[in-house]
Amino acid sequence: MPSTMQTPPPQNAVLDSAHVGDIQGAFGTIALGDDAARTKLSAKLKTLLAIVGPGLIVMVGDNDAGAFGTYTQAGQNYGYSLLWTLLLLVPVLYVNQEMVLRLGAVTGVGHARLILERFGKFWGAFSVIDLFLLNALTIITEFIGISLGLSYLGLPQIPGVIIAAVLIIAAASTGSFRRFERLCMFLIFGSLILVPLAFLAHPSLTEVARGFFVPGLPAGAELSTVMLLIIGIVGTTVAPWQLFFQQSYIIDKRITPRFMAYEKVDLWVGIVIVVIGGAILMAVPAAVCAGQPEFGNFTDAAGVAAGIGKYVGKVAGVLFAIALIDASIIGAAAVGLSTSYALGDTLGLKHSLHRKVRDAKGFYAVFAGLLLLAAVIVVLPGSPLGLITVGVQVLAGVLLPSATVFLLLLCNDKEVLGPWVNGRWVNVFTSAVIAVLVILSLVLTASVIFPDITGGQIVMILIAGGALSAAVGVVFGVWRLRHRVPAAPAVARADRATWRMPPLALLSPPRLSTGRRLGLSVLRGYLLIAMILVIVRVVQLALGH
Repeated sequence: MPSTMQTPPPQNAVLDSAHVGDIQGAFGTIALGDDAARTKLSAKLKTLLAIVGPGLIVMVGDNDAGAFGTYTQAGQNYGYSLLWTLLLLVPVLYVNQEMVLRLGAVTGVGHARLILERFGKFWGAFSVIDLFLLNALTIITEFIGISLGLSYLGLPQIPGVIIAAVLIIAAASTGSFRRFERLCMFLIFGSLILVPLAFLAHPSLTEVARGFFVPGLPAGAELSTVMLLIIGIVGTTVAPWQLFFQQSYIIDKRITPRFMAYEKVDLWVGIVIVVIGGAILMAVPAAVCAGQPEFGNFTDAAGVAAGIGKYVGKVAGVLFAIALIDASIIGAAAVGLSTSYALGDTLGLKHSLHRKVRDAKGFYAVFAGLLLLAAVIVVLPGSPLGLITVGVQVLAGVLLPSATVFLLLLCNDKEVLGPWVNGRWVNVFTSAVIAVLVILSLVLTASVIFPDITGGQIVMILIAGGALSAAVGVVFGVWRLRHRVPAAPAVARADRATWRMPPLALLSPPRLSTGRRLGLSVLRGYLLIAMILVIVRVVQLALGH
Protein backbone atom coordinates (compact mmCIF):
# COMPACT_ATOMS: atom_id res chain seq x y z
CA MET A 1 0.00 0.00 0.00
CA PRO A 2 1.40 3.46 -0.86
CA SER A 3 2.49 5.57 2.05
CA THR A 4 -0.01 8.07 3.41
CA MET A 5 2.73 10.69 3.94
CA GLN A 6 4.25 11.09 0.51
CA THR A 7 6.17 14.10 -0.68
CA PRO A 8 4.06 16.08 -3.16
CA PRO A 9 5.34 16.06 -6.73
CA PRO A 10 7.01 19.31 -7.81
CA GLN A 11 4.19 20.30 -10.16
CA ASN A 12 1.64 20.21 -7.34
CA ALA A 13 0.76 23.25 -5.22
CA VAL A 14 -0.31 21.42 -2.05
CA LEU A 15 1.17 22.97 1.09
CA ASP A 16 1.17 19.93 3.38
CA SER A 17 2.73 16.63 2.30
CA ALA A 18 -0.03 14.78 4.20
CA HIS A 19 -2.44 16.03 1.52
CA VAL A 20 -0.90 13.63 -1.02
CA GLY A 21 -1.57 9.90 -0.80
CA ASP A 22 -4.40 7.40 -0.82
CA ILE A 23 -7.97 8.65 -0.51
CA GLN A 24 -9.02 7.10 2.80
CA GLY A 25 -12.75 7.66 3.08
CA ALA A 26 -15.14 6.39 5.70
CA PHE A 27 -16.39 3.63 3.40
CA GLY A 28 -13.42 2.80 1.19
CA THR A 29 -9.94 3.55 -0.12
CA ILE A 30 -8.65 4.69 -3.51
CA ALA A 31 -4.92 4.20 -4.00
CA LEU A 32 -2.74 7.08 -5.11
CA GLY A 33 -2.24 6.81 -8.87
CA ASP A 34 -5.34 4.68 -9.40
CA ASP A 35 -6.49 5.87 -12.81
CA ALA A 36 -8.38 2.75 -13.87
CA ALA A 37 -11.59 3.30 -15.82
CA ARG A 38 -14.77 2.77 -13.81
CA THR A 39 -17.04 1.16 -16.41
CA LYS A 40 -19.10 -1.22 -14.26
CA LEU A 41 -21.81 0.06 -11.93
CA SER A 42 -20.27 -1.82 -9.00
CA ALA A 43 -16.92 -0.06 -9.54
CA LYS A 44 -18.63 3.34 -9.75
CA LEU A 45 -20.57 2.71 -6.54
CA LYS A 46 -17.41 1.55 -4.76
CA THR A 47 -15.63 4.72 -5.86
CA LEU A 48 -18.54 6.90 -4.76
CA LEU A 49 -18.54 5.29 -1.33
CA ALA A 50 -14.86 6.12 -0.93
CA ILE A 51 -15.32 9.72 -2.14
CA VAL A 52 -18.53 10.58 -0.28
CA GLY A 53 -18.02 12.81 2.74
CA PRO A 54 -17.12 16.47 2.10
CA GLY A 55 -20.48 17.43 0.58
CA LEU A 56 -22.47 15.48 3.14
CA ILE A 57 -20.59 16.89 6.12
CA VAL A 58 -20.68 20.52 4.99
CA MET A 59 -24.40 20.37 4.17
CA VAL A 60 -25.56 18.45 7.24
CA GLY A 61 -23.27 20.63 9.35
CA ASP A 62 -25.21 23.56 7.93
CA ASN A 63 -28.39 22.29 9.64
CA ASP A 64 -26.78 23.18 12.97
CA ALA A 65 -28.08 24.82 16.14
CA GLY A 66 -28.64 28.14 14.35
CA ALA A 67 -30.64 26.39 11.64
CA PHE A 68 -32.76 24.58 14.22
CA GLY A 69 -33.63 27.92 15.79
CA THR A 70 -34.30 29.75 12.51
CA TYR A 71 -36.30 27.01 10.75
CA THR A 72 -38.43 26.14 13.77
CA GLN A 73 -39.13 29.84 14.34
CA ALA A 74 -40.41 30.08 10.76
CA GLY A 75 -42.68 27.06 11.28
CA GLN A 76 -43.98 27.96 14.74
CA ASN A 77 -44.68 31.60 13.92
CA TYR A 78 -45.78 31.39 10.26
CA GLY A 79 -46.80 27.80 9.59
CA TYR A 80 -45.86 26.33 6.22
CA SER A 81 -45.75 29.65 4.38
CA LEU A 82 -41.94 30.04 4.18
CA LEU A 83 -41.01 26.54 2.99
CA TRP A 84 -40.43 27.92 -0.52
CA THR A 85 -37.29 29.70 0.68
CA LEU A 86 -35.55 26.32 0.97
CA LEU A 87 -36.13 25.50 -2.70
CA LEU A 88 -34.84 28.93 -3.77
CA LEU A 89 -31.61 28.27 -1.90
CA VAL A 90 -30.90 24.93 -3.65
CA PRO A 91 -29.22 26.43 -6.76
CA VAL A 92 -27.34 28.92 -4.57
CA LEU A 93 -26.00 26.14 -2.37
CA TYR A 94 -24.97 24.01 -5.34
CA VAL A 95 -23.28 26.73 -7.38
CA ASN A 96 -21.37 28.12 -4.38
CA GLN A 97 -20.17 24.76 -3.10
CA GLU A 98 -19.44 23.38 -6.59
CA MET A 99 -17.06 26.29 -7.17
CA VAL A 100 -15.39 25.53 -3.84
CA LEU A 101 -15.20 21.86 -4.84
CA ARG A 102 -13.30 22.77 -8.02
CA LEU A 103 -10.95 25.09 -6.17
CA GLY A 104 -10.07 22.41 -3.65
CA ALA A 105 -9.61 19.51 -6.05
CA VAL A 106 -7.69 21.51 -8.68
CA THR A 107 -5.49 23.77 -6.54
CA GLY A 108 -4.68 21.77 -3.41
CA VAL A 109 -4.53 25.11 -1.55
CA GLY A 110 -7.04 26.41 0.99
CA HIS A 111 -9.42 29.30 0.41
CA ALA A 112 -7.76 31.81 2.74
CA ARG A 113 -4.28 31.17 1.30
CA LEU A 114 -5.53 31.64 -2.26
CA ILE A 115 -7.07 35.00 -1.31
CA LEU A 116 -3.78 36.01 0.35
CA GLU A 117 -1.69 35.04 -2.67
CA ARG A 118 -3.94 36.46 -5.38
CA PHE A 119 -5.30 39.62 -3.72
CA GLY A 120 -2.65 40.65 -1.20
CA LYS A 121 -1.98 40.65 2.52
CA PHE A 122 -4.89 42.94 3.44
CA TRP A 123 -7.58 40.66 2.05
CA GLY A 124 -5.75 37.52 3.16
CA ALA A 125 -5.49 38.77 6.75
CA PHE A 126 -9.06 40.06 6.63
CA SER A 127 -10.42 36.71 5.44
CA VAL A 128 -8.66 34.82 8.26
CA ILE A 129 -9.41 37.31 11.05
CA ASP A 130 -13.10 37.68 10.22
CA LEU A 131 -13.43 33.91 9.77
CA PHE A 132 -11.80 33.35 13.16
CA LEU A 133 -14.11 35.82 14.91
CA LEU A 134 -17.29 34.65 13.19
CA ASN A 135 -16.49 30.97 13.66
CA ALA A 136 -15.66 31.45 17.34
CA LEU A 137 -19.07 33.06 17.89
CA THR A 138 -20.79 30.39 15.78
CA ILE A 139 -19.25 27.59 17.84
CA ILE A 140 -20.66 29.24 20.96
CA THR A 141 -24.14 29.01 19.41
CA GLU A 142 -23.51 25.30 18.74
CA PHE A 143 -22.83 24.72 22.43
CA ILE A 144 -25.93 26.75 23.28
CA GLY A 145 -27.82 24.21 21.16
CA ILE A 146 -26.20 21.32 23.03
CA SER A 147 -27.12 22.99 26.33
CA LEU A 148 -30.77 23.42 25.28
CA GLY A 149 -31.01 19.80 24.17
CA LEU A 150 -29.50 18.54 27.41
CA SER A 151 -31.87 20.74 29.40
CA TYR A 152 -34.92 19.20 27.74
CA LEU A 153 -33.58 15.68 28.35
CA GLY A 154 -33.12 16.52 32.02
CA LEU A 155 -29.35 16.04 31.88
CA PRO A 156 -26.88 18.35 33.66
CA GLN A 157 -25.89 21.11 31.28
CA ILE A 158 -22.48 22.23 32.60
CA PRO A 159 -20.76 18.82 32.63
CA GLY A 160 -22.68 17.84 29.48
CA VAL A 161 -21.39 20.81 27.46
CA ILE A 162 -17.80 20.30 28.66
CA ILE A 163 -17.94 16.56 27.92
CA ALA A 164 -19.31 17.27 24.43
CA ALA A 165 -16.40 19.65 23.74
CA VAL A 166 -13.83 17.10 24.96
CA LEU A 167 -15.38 14.31 22.86
CA ILE A 168 -15.37 16.45 19.69
CA ILE A 169 -11.72 17.38 20.26
CA ALA A 170 -10.78 13.74 20.93
CA ALA A 171 -12.60 12.55 17.78
CA ALA A 172 -10.66 14.98 15.58
CA SER A 173 -7.29 14.36 17.23
CA THR A 174 -6.71 10.66 16.63
CA GLY A 175 -4.40 11.21 13.64
CA SER A 176 -6.76 9.19 11.45
CA PHE A 177 -8.75 11.03 8.78
CA ARG A 178 -10.85 7.92 8.18
CA ARG A 179 -11.75 7.59 11.86
CA PHE A 180 -12.94 11.19 12.01
CA GLU A 181 -14.99 10.83 8.84
CA ARG A 182 -16.62 7.65 10.12
CA LEU A 183 -17.69 9.49 13.26
CA CYS A 184 -19.16 12.26 11.08
CA MET A 185 -21.06 9.67 9.06
CA PHE A 186 -22.44 8.19 12.28
CA LEU A 187 -23.66 11.65 13.31
CA ILE A 188 -25.12 12.23 9.84
CA PHE A 189 -27.10 8.98 10.12
CA GLY A 190 -28.14 10.17 13.58
CA SER A 191 -29.57 13.37 12.08
CA LEU A 192 -32.06 11.21 10.15
CA ILE A 193 -34.09 10.75 13.34
CA LEU A 194 -35.88 13.87 12.15
CA VAL A 195 -37.68 11.61 9.64
CA PRO A 196 -39.59 9.53 12.22
CA LEU A 197 -40.27 12.79 14.09
CA ALA A 198 -42.07 14.04 10.96
CA PHE A 199 -44.21 10.88 10.87
CA LEU A 200 -45.11 11.28 14.54
CA ALA A 201 -46.17 14.93 14.03
CA HIS A 202 -47.88 14.07 10.66
CA PRO A 203 -47.89 17.58 9.11
CA SER A 204 -50.34 18.12 6.26
CA LEU A 205 -48.71 16.97 3.02
CA THR A 206 -51.01 19.28 1.08
CA GLU A 207 -49.90 22.28 3.14
CA VAL A 208 -46.26 21.25 2.84
CA ALA A 209 -46.56 21.02 -0.96
CA ARG A 210 -48.30 24.40 -1.12
CA GLY A 211 -45.64 25.97 1.10
CA PHE A 212 -42.87 24.58 -1.12
CA PHE A 213 -44.24 25.41 -4.54
CA VAL A 214 -46.44 28.50 -3.98
CA PRO A 215 -44.20 31.36 -2.80
CA GLY A 216 -45.83 33.94 -0.61
CA LEU A 217 -45.66 35.81 2.67
CA PRO A 218 -47.75 34.89 5.72
CA ALA A 219 -51.02 36.80 5.78
CA GLY A 220 -51.31 39.48 8.41
CA ALA A 221 -47.69 39.23 9.55
CA GLU A 222 -45.50 42.30 10.03
CA LEU A 223 -43.46 42.66 6.85
CA SER A 224 -40.23 43.76 8.52
CA THR A 225 -40.26 40.78 10.91
CA VAL A 226 -40.93 38.30 8.09
CA MET A 227 -38.23 39.80 5.84
CA LEU A 228 -35.65 39.62 8.61
CA LEU A 229 -36.55 35.98 9.23
CA ILE A 230 -36.14 35.20 5.51
CA ILE A 231 -32.72 36.86 5.61
CA GLY A 232 -31.96 34.73 8.67
CA ILE A 233 -32.89 31.60 6.69
CA VAL A 234 -30.52 32.66 3.92
CA GLY A 235 -27.75 33.41 6.41
CA THR A 236 -28.07 30.11 8.26
CA THR A 237 -28.23 28.09 5.02
CA VAL A 238 -25.41 29.83 3.11
CA ALA A 239 -22.60 30.58 5.58
CA PRO A 240 -18.98 31.74 5.02
CA TRP A 241 -17.46 28.86 7.02
CA GLN A 242 -18.85 26.39 4.47
CA LEU A 243 -16.59 27.77 1.73
CA PHE A 244 -13.43 27.46 3.80
CA PHE A 245 -14.31 24.08 5.30
CA GLN A 246 -15.28 22.19 2.16
CA GLN A 247 -12.29 23.42 0.14
CA SER A 248 -9.81 22.41 2.84
CA TYR A 249 -11.58 19.15 3.65
CA ILE A 250 -11.49 18.08 -0.01
CA ILE A 251 -7.76 18.84 -0.02
CA ASP A 252 -7.22 16.89 3.20
CA LYS A 253 -9.15 13.94 1.79
CA ARG A 254 -6.82 14.07 -1.24
CA ILE A 255 -9.57 14.30 -3.83
CA THR A 256 -8.29 15.27 -7.28
CA PRO A 257 -10.06 16.50 -10.44
CA ARG A 258 -10.31 12.91 -11.64
CA PHE A 259 -13.06 12.28 -9.08
CA MET A 260 -14.91 15.57 -9.56
CA ALA A 261 -18.10 13.90 -10.83
CA TYR A 262 -18.32 11.66 -7.75
CA GLU A 263 -17.82 14.61 -5.43
CA LYS A 264 -20.66 16.46 -7.19
CA VAL A 265 -22.95 13.51 -6.43
CA ASP A 266 -21.80 13.70 -2.80
CA LEU A 267 -22.69 17.40 -2.77
CA TRP A 268 -26.15 16.79 -4.25
CA VAL A 269 -26.90 14.10 -1.67
CA GLY A 270 -25.93 16.57 1.06
CA ILE A 271 -28.16 19.28 -0.43
CA VAL A 272 -31.14 16.90 -0.57
CA ILE A 273 -30.62 15.98 3.08
CA VAL A 274 -30.28 19.60 4.19
CA VAL A 275 -33.48 20.61 2.36
CA ILE A 276 -35.45 17.66 3.76
CA GLY A 277 -34.11 18.42 7.24
CA GLY A 278 -34.98 22.12 6.94
CA ALA A 279 -38.46 21.27 5.69
CA ILE A 280 -39.08 18.93 8.63
CA LEU A 281 -37.85 21.56 11.08
CA MET A 282 -40.36 24.04 9.62
CA ALA A 283 -43.24 21.63 9.09
CA VAL A 284 -43.22 19.87 12.48
CA PRO A 285 -43.70 23.01 14.64
CA ALA A 286 -46.17 24.30 12.05
CA ALA A 287 -48.28 21.17 12.53
CA VAL A 288 -47.77 20.93 16.28
CA CYS A 289 -48.48 24.57 17.14
CA ALA A 290 -51.38 25.19 14.74
CA GLY A 291 -54.38 26.33 16.76
CA GLN A 292 -52.41 26.22 20.00
CA PRO A 293 -51.31 29.12 22.27
CA GLU A 294 -47.69 28.52 21.22
CA PHE A 295 -48.39 29.47 17.60
CA GLY A 296 -46.65 32.76 16.82
CA ASN A 297 -44.81 32.77 20.15
CA PHE A 298 -41.43 31.21 19.36
CA THR A 299 -38.85 31.40 22.15
CA ASP A 300 -36.02 29.00 21.33
CA ALA A 301 -35.35 25.40 20.27
CA ALA A 302 -35.99 24.18 23.83
CA GLY A 303 -39.45 25.76 23.65
CA VAL A 304 -40.10 23.91 20.40
CA ALA A 305 -39.02 20.62 22.01
CA ALA A 306 -41.40 21.30 24.91
CA GLY A 307 -44.26 21.99 22.49
CA ILE A 308 -43.56 18.82 20.54
CA GLY A 309 -43.42 16.81 23.77
CA LYS A 310 -46.67 18.39 24.97
CA TYR A 311 -48.78 17.86 21.85
CA VAL A 312 -47.16 14.88 20.10
CA GLY A 313 -45.63 12.90 22.95
CA LYS A 314 -42.53 12.57 25.08
CA VAL A 315 -40.82 10.33 22.53
CA ALA A 316 -41.17 12.99 19.83
CA GLY A 317 -39.75 15.67 22.13
CA VAL A 318 -36.79 13.45 22.98
CA LEU A 319 -36.12 12.77 19.27
CA PHE A 320 -36.09 16.52 18.59
CA ALA A 321 -33.69 17.19 21.49
CA ILE A 322 -31.33 14.40 20.38
CA ALA A 323 -31.40 15.72 16.79
CA LEU A 324 -30.55 19.20 18.10
CA ILE A 325 -27.55 17.90 20.06
CA ASP A 326 -26.42 15.78 17.10
CA ALA A 327 -26.63 18.74 14.71
CA SER A 328 -24.81 21.02 17.13
CA ILE A 329 -21.94 18.54 17.48
CA ILE A 330 -21.53 18.22 13.70
CA GLY A 331 -21.67 22.01 13.36
CA ALA A 332 -19.10 22.62 16.10
CA ALA A 333 -16.67 20.11 14.55
CA ALA A 334 -17.01 21.48 11.01
CA VAL A 335 -16.83 25.15 11.99
CA GLY A 336 -13.86 24.54 14.26
CA LEU A 337 -11.99 22.65 11.54
CA SER A 338 -12.66 25.37 8.97
CA THR A 339 -10.79 27.79 11.25
CA SER A 340 -7.88 25.44 11.96
CA TYR A 341 -7.50 24.63 8.26
CA ALA A 342 -7.54 28.33 7.28
CA LEU A 343 -4.95 29.35 9.88
CA GLY A 344 -2.74 26.38 9.06
CA ASP A 345 -2.93 27.10 5.34
CA THR A 346 -2.16 30.79 5.81
CA LEU A 347 0.58 30.53 8.46
CA GLY A 348 2.34 27.56 6.90
CA LEU A 349 1.51 25.16 9.75
CA LYS A 350 1.03 21.45 9.24
CA HIS A 351 -2.73 21.11 8.95
CA SER A 352 -4.18 17.68 8.31
CA LEU A 353 -6.36 15.17 10.12
CA HIS A 354 -3.95 12.53 8.84
CA ARG A 355 -1.33 13.87 11.26
CA LYS A 356 -0.96 12.99 14.92
CA VAL A 357 -1.21 15.76 17.49
CA ARG A 358 2.54 15.79 18.10
CA ASP A 359 3.10 16.35 14.37
CA ALA A 360 0.60 19.23 13.96
CA LYS A 361 0.45 20.92 17.36
CA GLY A 362 -0.66 24.35 16.11
CA PHE A 363 -3.48 22.91 13.99
CA TYR A 364 -4.97 20.90 16.84
CA ALA A 365 -4.30 23.61 19.43
CA VAL A 366 -6.42 26.11 17.51
CA PHE A 367 -9.22 23.55 17.15
CA ALA A 368 -9.18 22.53 20.81
CA GLY A 369 -8.80 26.10 22.04
CA LEU A 370 -11.81 27.34 20.06
CA LEU A 371 -14.08 24.55 21.27
CA LEU A 372 -13.04 24.71 24.91
CA LEU A 373 -13.35 28.51 25.00
CA ALA A 374 -16.82 28.33 23.48
CA ALA A 375 -17.94 25.63 25.93
CA VAL A 376 -16.65 27.61 28.92
CA ILE A 377 -18.43 30.78 27.77
CA VAL A 378 -21.72 28.91 27.45
CA VAL A 379 -21.56 27.43 30.96
CA LEU A 380 -20.32 30.59 32.69
CA PRO A 381 -23.15 32.33 34.58
CA GLY A 382 -24.02 35.72 33.13
CA SER A 383 -22.48 35.12 29.69
CA PRO A 384 -24.19 37.38 27.08
CA LEU A 385 -25.48 34.47 25.00
CA GLY A 386 -28.28 36.51 23.43
CA LEU A 387 -25.80 39.20 22.40
CA ILE A 388 -23.51 36.57 20.88
CA THR A 389 -26.38 35.14 18.85
CA VAL A 390 -27.14 38.59 17.47
CA GLY A 391 -23.46 39.09 16.68
CA VAL A 392 -23.27 35.83 14.72
CA GLN A 393 -26.29 36.75 12.64
CA VAL A 394 -25.05 40.21 11.80
CA LEU A 395 -21.43 39.26 11.10
CA ALA A 396 -22.53 36.42 8.83
CA GLY A 397 -24.76 38.82 6.91
CA VAL A 398 -21.99 41.42 6.58
CA LEU A 399 -19.23 38.99 5.55
CA LEU A 400 -21.02 36.55 3.25
CA PRO A 401 -21.10 38.86 0.18
CA SER A 402 -17.35 39.47 0.37
CA ALA A 403 -16.66 35.73 0.70
CA THR A 404 -18.76 35.05 -2.40
CA VAL A 405 -17.06 37.86 -4.34
CA PHE A 406 -13.62 36.32 -3.79
CA LEU A 407 -14.98 32.88 -4.60
CA LEU A 408 -16.20 34.20 -7.96
CA LEU A 409 -12.92 36.00 -8.71
CA LEU A 410 -10.84 32.93 -7.89
CA CYS A 411 -13.02 30.74 -10.09
CA ASN A 412 -12.33 33.07 -13.03
CA ASP A 413 -8.57 33.15 -12.43
CA LYS A 414 -6.99 31.06 -15.23
CA GLU A 415 -3.69 30.87 -13.35
CA VAL A 416 -5.55 29.16 -10.51
CA LEU A 417 -8.10 26.96 -12.28
CA GLY A 418 -6.82 26.75 -15.87
CA PRO A 419 -9.39 24.71 -17.86
CA TRP A 420 -11.64 24.52 -14.81
CA VAL A 421 -12.57 28.23 -14.72
CA ASN A 422 -16.23 29.21 -14.59
CA GLY A 423 -18.44 29.20 -17.64
CA ARG A 424 -20.48 32.26 -18.65
CA TRP A 425 -23.79 31.21 -17.09
CA VAL A 426 -22.20 30.27 -13.77
CA ASN A 427 -20.71 33.77 -13.67
CA VAL A 428 -24.04 35.40 -14.50
CA PHE A 429 -25.89 33.40 -11.86
CA THR A 430 -23.23 33.93 -9.19
CA SER A 431 -23.13 37.68 -9.91
CA ALA A 432 -26.89 37.82 -9.40
CA VAL A 433 -26.53 35.87 -6.14
CA ILE A 434 -23.85 38.29 -4.93
CA ALA A 435 -26.13 41.24 -5.71
CA VAL A 436 -28.96 39.66 -3.71
CA LEU A 437 -26.61 38.83 -0.81
CA VAL A 438 -25.30 42.40 -0.70
CA ILE A 439 -28.84 43.79 -0.59
CA LEU A 440 -29.89 41.33 2.13
CA SER A 441 -26.71 42.13 4.03
CA LEU A 442 -27.59 45.82 3.95
CA VAL A 443 -31.09 45.10 5.23
CA LEU A 444 -29.81 42.84 8.01
CA THR A 445 -27.15 45.31 9.11
CA ALA A 446 -29.65 48.18 9.03
CA SER A 447 -32.18 46.20 11.08
CA VAL A 448 -29.70 45.60 13.90
CA ILE A 449 -28.32 49.13 13.90
CA PHE A 450 -31.82 50.64 13.56
CA PRO A 451 -34.12 48.17 15.35
CA ASP A 452 -37.23 50.29 14.61
CA ILE A 453 -36.86 49.88 10.85
CA THR A 454 -40.24 49.43 9.17
CA GLY A 455 -41.42 47.06 6.48
CA GLY A 456 -41.76 49.96 4.06
CA GLN A 457 -38.15 51.00 4.60
CA ILE A 458 -36.98 47.42 4.02
CA VAL A 459 -38.94 47.29 0.77
CA MET A 460 -37.35 50.58 -0.31
CA ILE A 461 -33.87 49.17 0.36
CA LEU A 462 -34.73 46.06 -1.65
CA ILE A 463 -36.12 48.06 -4.58
CA ALA A 464 -33.24 50.54 -4.64
CA GLY A 465 -30.67 47.75 -4.34
CA GLY A 466 -32.35 45.73 -7.07
CA ALA A 467 -32.50 48.70 -9.44
CA LEU A 468 -28.86 49.59 -8.82
CA SER A 469 -27.78 45.97 -9.31
CA ALA A 470 -29.72 45.72 -12.56
CA ALA A 471 -28.16 48.96 -13.84
CA VAL A 472 -24.65 47.78 -12.96
CA GLY A 473 -25.37 44.45 -14.65
CA VAL A 474 -26.51 46.12 -17.86
CA VAL A 475 -23.49 48.44 -17.97
CA PHE A 476 -21.11 45.55 -17.34
CA GLY A 477 -22.86 43.38 -19.94
CA VAL A 478 -22.53 46.08 -22.60
CA TRP A 479 -18.87 46.59 -21.72
CA ARG A 480 -18.22 42.86 -22.02
CA LEU A 481 -19.86 42.73 -25.43
CA ARG A 482 -17.60 45.53 -26.66
CA HIS A 483 -14.45 44.02 -25.16
CA ARG A 484 -14.87 40.35 -25.88
CA VAL A 485 -11.96 38.15 -24.98
CA PRO A 486 -11.25 35.28 -27.41
CA ALA A 487 -12.43 31.99 -26.00
CA ALA A 488 -9.74 29.73 -24.62
CA PRO A 489 -9.06 26.61 -26.69
CA ALA A 490 -11.05 23.58 -25.65
CA VAL A 491 -9.27 21.13 -23.36
CA ALA A 492 -9.78 17.40 -23.67
CA ARG A 493 -11.59 15.74 -20.78
CA ALA A 494 -8.57 13.54 -20.03
CA ASP A 495 -6.32 16.59 -19.80
CA ARG A 496 -8.75 18.38 -17.49
CA ALA A 497 -8.80 15.35 -15.17
CA THR A 498 -5.03 15.62 -14.64
CA TRP A 499 -4.61 19.42 -14.66
CA ARG A 500 -3.54 20.83 -11.28
CA MET A 501 -2.57 24.35 -10.31
CA PRO A 502 1.22 24.89 -10.37
CA PRO A 503 3.02 25.88 -7.14
CA LEU A 504 1.99 29.34 -5.94
CA ALA A 505 5.46 30.78 -6.55
CA LEU A 506 5.18 29.98 -10.26
CA LEU A 507 1.86 31.76 -10.82
CA SER A 508 1.81 35.05 -12.70
CA PRO A 509 0.52 37.99 -10.63
CA PRO A 510 -3.23 38.53 -11.11
CA ARG A 511 -4.28 41.34 -13.42
CA LEU A 512 -7.02 43.37 -11.80
CA SER A 513 -8.97 45.57 -14.18
CA THR A 514 -9.99 49.08 -13.23
CA GLY A 515 -13.53 47.87 -12.67
CA ARG A 516 -12.43 45.10 -10.33
CA ARG A 517 -10.15 47.44 -8.39
CA LEU A 518 -13.03 49.89 -8.02
CA GLY A 519 -15.35 47.10 -6.95
CA LEU A 520 -12.90 45.81 -4.34
CA SER A 521 -12.39 49.35 -3.02
CA VAL A 522 -16.16 49.79 -2.65
CA LEU A 523 -16.38 46.40 -0.93
CA ARG A 524 -13.58 47.36 1.45
CA GLY A 525 -15.33 50.64 2.29
CA TYR A 526 -18.68 48.92 2.85
CA LEU A 527 -17.15 46.30 5.13
CA LEU A 528 -15.30 48.95 7.14
CA ILE A 529 -18.42 51.09 7.66
CA ALA A 530 -20.67 48.10 8.37
CA MET A 531 -18.24 46.64 10.91
CA ILE A 532 -17.90 49.96 12.74
CA LEU A 533 -21.68 50.37 12.91
CA VAL A 534 -22.14 46.79 14.10
CA ILE A 535 -19.52 47.23 16.83
CA VAL A 536 -21.21 50.44 17.98
CA ARG A 537 -24.59 48.73 18.11
CA VAL A 538 -23.24 45.68 19.97
CA VAL A 539 -21.62 47.98 22.55
CA GLN A 540 -24.95 49.79 22.94
CA LEU A 541 -26.75 46.49 23.50
CA ALA A 542 -24.11 45.42 26.02
CA LEU A 543 -24.65 48.67 27.95
CA GLY A 544 -28.40 48.13 27.93
CA HIS A 545 -29.33 50.80 25.37
